[in-house]
Amino acid sequence: MGFISRKIFPACGRMCVCCPALRSRSRQPVKRYKKLLAEIFPKSVNAPPSERKIVKLCEYAARNPFRIPKISKYLEERCYKELRSGHIKFINIVAEAYNKMLCMCREQMAYFAVSLLNVVNELLDSSKRDAVEVIGCQTLTKFIYSQVDGTYTYNIENLVRKVCMLAHETADEHEKCGLRASSLQCLSAMVWFMAEFSHIFVDFDEIVNVTLDNYELDRPNEDNDERRDPHHNWVNEVVRCEGRAGVGIEMTSSCTIIRPRPQKKDLSTLTREEIGTPKIWVQICIQRMVELAKESITMRRILDPMFAYFDKGRHWVPRHGLAIMVLSDMCYFVESPGNQQLILSAVIHHLDHKNVSHDPQVKSNIVQSATALAQQIRLETVISDIGFVSDLCRHLRKSLQVTAESAGEEEFNLNISLQNAIEDCLVETAKGTADARQLFDAMAITLEKLPSVKDVAQATIGSLIILAHTISLASVSSFSQQVFPETLLVQLLKVMLHPDVEIRIGAHRIFSALVPSSNNSKRGAYNHARRWDSNSSSAFASVTALLERLRKEKDGTTVQNMELIFKTSLRIEMLLKKNGNKGGL
Repeated sequence: MGFISRKIFPACGRMCVCCPALRSRSRQPVKRYKKLLAEIFPKSVNAPPSERKIVKLCEYAARNPFRIPKISKYLEERCYKELRSGHIKFINIVAEAYNKMLCMCREQMAYFAVSLLNVVNELLDSSKRDAVEVIGCQTLTKFIYSQVDGTYTYNIENLVRKVCMLAHETADEHEKCGLRASSLQCLSAMVWFMAEFSHIFVDFDEIVNVTLDNYELDRPNEDNDERRDPHHNWVNEVVRCEGRAGVGIEMTSSCTIIRPRPQKKDLSTLTREEIGTPKIWVQICIQRMVELAKESITMRRILDPMFAYFDKGRHWVPRHGLAIMVLSDMCYFVESPGNQQLILSAVIHHLDHKNVSHDPQVKSNIVQSATALAQQIRLETVISDIGFVSDLCRHLRKSLQVTAESAGEEEFNLNISLQNAIEDCLVETAKGTADARQLFDAMAITLEKLPSVKDVAQATIGSLIILAHTISLASVSSFSQQVFPETLLVQLLKVMLHPDVEIRIGAHRIFSALVPSSNNSKRGAYNHARRWDSNSSSAFASVTALLERLRKEKDGTTVQNMELIFKTSLRIEMLLKKNGNKGGL
């Protein structure tokens, strides 16, 4: 009948309105995808959705990819309609249909990706409905994890700021907590995307700031403080008096606490409660950032916005501050020991940043944080890269110089606190060093480049005296080297010829600290395991052998002067040991 009406009697379809078979609508069969699309939405708003019908629609789309653009267009328009009506359940059905298509039509993603991103963009802009924004974050998260290349990198990058704004929500309601968790989950997916496809977003700093904003500080018991050696800061008064006249004030050293190792979070093992907790996703974001830092440049790219955040919010407070907790967790998550030491070096180098370079209190807090990191790292591995020791000595020298010149009591106390912190950091670094030759080489280079200005040179010698005492205190073991370092000895002998008497005495004190007497090894807990053997004859023999070789290579008069200096140094050392390092010369 339909064939006749179409071919033989074309006017019949317009004239006969009573016969159903002759109506124009009946002559065009309903497309199957439209029927499937209509079936996924229940007739009642309160009726539950049918997952089976959603799967059936996606299977049809996978078999008929040329229908996907029309399916996605319908879903997009339906989503806009339900947004205007405020039907959250129908919006959830649209999002679920897209999620199923991401799984079942991954190879045909190009047909519906733009439509999906438009829907996500609209959902994230719905600021009056938290549930809708949660759906948008979850849909975007699944879209990111379904990527196999960087085709949609810039589309994802354009949504970073919107997701970060959602993570900034500070209300305590359950819905707001769920929104923050969903947005942080989406941010962790973005960091995964950056690591997977080696592309750091322009707004990466914003991701770092939002992550740190949501970081929850732990408040451990004061009774759980880290056990520390009672003689940890034994050179506070004596050594500083040796380095600079008039610098001598007793300051209590700050105890550092080693943060316990956090358990790495695996997305496949998260419970429903953990998925809705922002704290969990903050940790996952930190884990992903560490995975992103495959090279030193990338690590700096991550640490720089973190340091700027810590500076702005003054989060460098030691013990339980945000900076030490985040950096400690990062050191635990890093698999390579080299990257652990890179974090430590970056913290020390940050002392030169313009935000903190003129604030001794903040610099003291930063150094205390570095001390805690050094203590944590040395318990797991050997600190092999100690290039930052020269930076510490340079800051120590500047602080000694400022202390000698400062007139205000507050500035004096702040610099003393900074010197104590640097001292502690040097001790922890020396304890974690397997070979002391790197430290001796650093001292020799500093002596070789001794400034010509008197005050600066005296402050430099004072910093090296402290370093020498900390090396001795740290009980650095170097079984491969049982002789006094030749390069350092030569530089010390040259400094002993310096025209300034305080600098000459300082060189003697450095030598005295590095070559202890046999009686000094029995002084108890302070020197229970000194670097050199308790019988120091081998050390003196090595020095004598070096002088003998110098006699053959150099002018005899110069070597005779060096021998005289060496004997004088031994006598000075005996006097120092006799007086217990408490008296002046």
